[in-house]
Amino acid sequence: MHRRTRLAAGLAVLATALTATTATASTPPLPGNHSVPPVYAKAETPALFDDDAGNNSNADDPAIWYNSAHPGSSLVLGTAKQGGLDVYRLDGSLVQSLPAPSAPAAGSAPGRFNNVDVLTGVRFPDGRRSDVAVVTDRGRDRVHFYRIDPRRPAAPLTEVTDAAVPRAFSASEADVDDQYTAYGTAAWRDPRTGRSYLLASRRHTADVGLFEIQVTPAGTVTYRKVRTLTLPSTFHTPGGTWSPCEDPGNGPQIEGLTVDAARGVAYLGQEDVGIWKISANLTGTPALVDRTDQFGVPAVYDPVSDECVPGADPGYGGDHLVADAEGLTLFRAPSGRQYLIVSSQGDYTYSVYDTSRGDRWTGAFRVASGPSVDGSEETDGIAATGQALGTAFPHGLFVAQDGYNAPATGDDGDRTDTNYKLVDLSDVLRAAGVR
Repeated sequence: MHRRTRLAAGLAVLATALTATTATASTPPLPGNHSVPPVYAKAETPALFDDDAGNNSNADDPAIWYNSAHPGSSLVLGTAKQGGLDVYRLDGSLVQSLPAPSAPAAGSAPGRFNNVDVLTGVRFPDGRRSDVAVVTDRGRDRVHFYRIDPRRPAAPLTEVTDAAVPRAFSASEADVDDQYTAYGTAAWRDPRTGRSYLLASRRHTADVGLFEIQVTPAGTVTYRKVRTLTLPSTFHTPGGTWSPCEDPGNGPQIEGLTVDAARGVAYLGQEDVGIWKISANLTGTPALVDRTDQFGVPAVYDPVSDECVPGADPGYGGDHLVADAEGLTLFRAPSGRQYLIVSSQGDYTYSVYDTSRGDRWTGAFRVASGPSVDGSEETDGIAATGQALGTAFPHGLFVAQDGYNAPATGDDGDRTDTNYKLVDLSDVLRAAGVR
């Protein structure tokens, strides 16, 4: 997620400003797309506040841990940036909170946990296999690892990150503070070799790195970089060439990542551009599955306003993703088909694609406000599973980050308030036309 510079966003903000009498940090800046079928959250997590009183916590990306022995005791993991990593029950209540690292020195950036995924069946030196939460620390350019132990229900996660884990991308500690650091992530095991890997995107660039995950004899977890792929930053269009407008020195970044381990395929969300499909080992040529609405729209950076000023839309963009293209997640439906969900952040909706049928778009949905839980807006990360999770979510679960949790909290309603919404997956299937 980054600064809003889109023409459509600017016009919507103007229209909202003309009709609104007040505005707060917890008021969504855009009206959203109410023509899209709604679903409603059954539960939500506690509010996170991005201020000193709230430990500078800001919800960003969720993951679902499936408890195979007791599915109803499965967990939702959620990053909170400087607030660390939180662990929730299926009713949204907090189980455990794990801190992000402090700044190593005065003037240095503190840890900021950005994205999380779950790697299953990691073998440790004690002979046991455990699932592991994999977390990118964009503040310190590292990846952290947490062993999940269902026998410890009050504190199921224990950090097992090796003390000597390398920087993911930065050449030196001084370079870390420039914050071109580890951002989005996806973890998986290669079924052919049994080796475990993670993908991590690099903030403010078009780079994605492939890392092999390794367990040390001491039972800690580290990684080594295998290769880096740079996605395109310039595109040929009928009118010539186009590059997304970014801050000076920055490139069109990727955040949402997900991997289909069985097929060896990765889907990458380049925020201004669209959704890419490529081999999970980052070899071969990436293919663009869908484009955002802003693809091809010319824009020029204005240093006075610190914004990108857009020109006329030539109509090269897609119809289903309103920039940014953010969180990505895969799930398998009762039919056996696999689907990809993408957060269309600019209009507060989620698009669904049938990966079993050539990544064909099947429909969209939004998480609307219900009688007891508000909806979700400007969503970053998402997660989904088609597995039954006890009586709470017997048909599977969809989790979405909510960038504007309601109601606004504070004397002036001006605290940045975010959290996660939990939705029955069967409602998503019906709304999006999934069979």
